[in-house]
Amino acid sequence: MSEFEAVLAPLARITRKHTTIEAYVYWHKDGAWSDAAGESLDAEEIVFYAEGLLMEGFGLAWDHLADPQLGDHIRLCFWQGAQPALPGLPQAASRLAGGASSPNTA
Repeated sequence: MSEFEAVLAPLARITRKHTTIEAYVYWHKDGAWSDAAGESLDAEEIVFYAEGLLMEGFGLAWDHLADPQLGDHIRLCFWQGAQPALPGLPQAASRLAGGASSPNTA
């Protein structure tokens, strides 16, 4: 199994099981995480989007979150270079699953 497959396979299983789930994309730039989702993706777009950015050399950390305000969703965090400290979970949200690319892949 390739590194990309290892980080994306659990994400793919979630999107197949939860066909209406959305993902919110966050970017690390200029030393900080975006304070709002840059864009939202439908379930069928999530894995393709993440794989494309991994292939371009971006780092990825993802979380499947249960969030009373936004409902269940995926949070995709992308960066370039060394992995930064990841943003904290939204208040009252809980992490159901997650994964990250290894430092040598990003």
